[in-house]
Amino acid sequence: MADVETWDLLDEQGDPTGEVHRRGGPGWPPGRFHLMVATCVVRSDGLILLTRRAATKTFPFAWEIPGGSVLAGETGIQAAVREVREETGLVLDEGTLERVGRGVESASFLDVHVATVPGRPRLVLDPAEVDDAAWVTWADVDAHRAAGRMPAPWVGCFAALWPDLARKVAEAAG
Repeated sequence: MADVETWDLLDEQGDPTGEVHRRGGPGWPPGRFHLMVATCVVRSDGLILLTRRAATKTFPFAWEIPGGSVLAGETGIQAAVREVREETGLVLDEGTLERVGRGVESASFLDVHVATVPGRPRLVLDPAEVDDAAWVTWADVDAHRAAGRMPAPWVGCFAALWPDLARKVAEAAG
């Protein structure tokens, strides 16, 4: 992760405004949003990658689908590929990502994707980002969500997309 992240700002419809904002900077403009991404990575055996947030991050030790903020100048797909690579060492082909939909939170949109990977890829976790990772079933993912073991803001963003995400994961798992 860069020392200072800068985000492109979007309006309420998700369209770029031409404005940028520094992460954590003062004066968040009213009616503006930034874009975040999450990628549900599905192995060829149908298992899904969950990562556990590092102790130093917000929502420490919460389990999540890999993701993060889209940086200024990036597309959502580019950010999804970058975030998965930074956090887990997995290199995804942009063409393997399928967008499920967009969730919304108070000042951010969350684009959710599904990507498939062959075999049993080796993970190389970034300890500043990820404390642990596991390949789990969809039932396990859903159990983490239902038990409150995922970051609350993301759970809210995922809520409307959850049925579509479950269907796309099942399709990806074959």
